[in-house]
Amino acid sequence: MKGAILHGPRDVRFEERADPTIIEPTDAIIRVAATCVCGSDLWSYRGIQSVTEPTPFGHEYCGIVEEIGRAVRTVKPGQFVIGSFFASDNTCPHCLAGYHSSCQHRELVGGAQATLLRVPLADGTLVPTPGVPPDDLIPSLLTLSDVMGTGWFAADAANVKPGATVVVVGDGAVGLLAVLSARQMEAERIIAMSRHPSRQTLARAFGATDIVTERGDDGVARIMELTHGVGADAALECVGTQESMEQAIRSTRPGGSIGYVGVPHGVTLDGHDLFFAHVRLHGGPAPVRRYLPELIALVWNRTIAPGKVFDLVLPLEEVAGGYRAMDERRAIKALLRPQDVKGGAHE
Repeated sequence: MKGAILHGPRDVRFEERADPTIIEPTDAIIRVAATCVCGSDLWSYRGIQSVTEPTPFGHEYCGIVEEIGRAVRTVKPGQFVIGSFFASDNTCPHCLAGYHSSCQHRELVGGAQATLLRVPLADGTLVPTPGVPPDDLIPSLLTLSDVMGTGWFAADAANVKPGATVVVVGDGAVGLLAVLSARQMEAERIIAMSRHPSRQTLARAFGATDIVTERGDDGVARIMELTHGVGADAALECVGTQESMEQAIRSTRPGGSIGYVGVPHGVTLDGHDLFFAHVRLHGGPAPVRRYLPELIALVWNRTIAPGKVFDLVLPLEEVAGGYRAMDERRAIKALLRPQDVKGGAHE
C-alpha cells in the first residue's frame, strides 16, 4: 500500500509502505475510507517538533474493518468504524473514569494517512456506526476521530452549561468545533476569537454570537467590554501557545473554568497569577472514545454537521498539498480520500 511519510520539515511524501498485519490478537485492520491532516501534525511538519527519521503520519481515521485478531469480540469485518488517536482497552480504571486517552495500556494510533491501518486494542478503541454511512456523512464522522471529540472535550472540561457565556480561543478546526460543541451544550453567548473572515463565517454558522479580532491585552479588554467587566463563564483554549493560554485565563471570570486542548508548546503558568485568578483549569489529550457513541448518534441523525470544517478535499495521493495548504493557512482542514475504498468513498 501507499501512505504519507514525513521525511523532515515540509517534506511529506506519498510512498510505498508495508501493508499492516495483525500483530496482537486484539488488533484490527481497517481499510481507511477517509483521513485528514491535523493541525497538530503541523508542529512536526514545520520542524518545531523534530522527526529524526522517515515517519508514517496521520492519526484521524474511519473505515471498514477488513480483518480482526482472534481475541476481538465487539467489532466485525464489514463494519464501518471510528476510533480515537489513542487506542484504549476501555476496561482499566482510567477508561472507566472516562479518560481513555490516559488508558494504562494506551497506544498511539499513527500512520492513518494511508489506505490500510492497524488499530490496537480494537474492542476498546473502535466504535461501529449503525450501518455503512452514505458518502455525505463520512466527513462529519471522520471529525469524531479527533477534532470534534477534542472540541467537545474543551467544552465539557470547561463545564459549559445552558445559558453560559463562552470564549473560544483559536479558530482552527478544533476551535471552530468547540464553538459547535458549546452551542450544542446550549451556551447562550459564544465569543469566537478570530481574525480570518472565512473562519469567522464558519464560526457563526456553528453558533458563535460574537467575533473578537483583537488579541493580547486588547483581546482581554474586548471580552471584558462584551461581558460588562465580568469575564466569561468558560474559556476553551484550542491553540497551545503561551499567548492563547494567557488569553483564556485572563478572559475568564473568577469561579469560571478553562478547558485547554491545544497541545502546549512553550507554555508556562505563573503560580501567583493563577492563584489569584480564581479559575479552574482542566484539559489534556481529549478522551475521544468516551464521547464517540453520543457524537456518532448526533451526526447519524444529522443533528450536527461538523464535516463543514473541511474546506479542502484531496485524493490521498495529494497529501503533501493538504499539508502545504494548511501550513500556509489556505485551508482550515484538509480531507484526504483514498481512491480504492468502496462502501462510501469515492470510486
